[in-house]
Amino acid sequence: MKRSQFSDEQKIRILTEYRSGKTTKEICAQHNLSPATLYNWQRKFGDMDVQEARKHKAIEEENARMKRIIADQAMQIDILKEINSKKW
Repeated sequence: MKRSQFSDEQKIRILTEYRSGKTTKEICAQHNLSPATLYNWQRKFGDMDVQEARKHKAIEEENARMKRIIADQAMQIDILKEINSKKW
């Protein structure tokens, strides 16, 4: 997956400029963005500030880690059930 040119903090700062009253055209020209990208960021980040975005990112990373752990445990349980079901 391609890495974004902007960090989450930069995206939020651009969105605060947008909310402060600059037009979409000005923001897009200044930061070399498409309007669709700006609207996608606005949908994703909403009215977050930088601290909230950092917390949100940390929570997403923690959730991803937990999902990997659960998937690993489910696989181990499935393997153990299969081994125990065989008649030796």
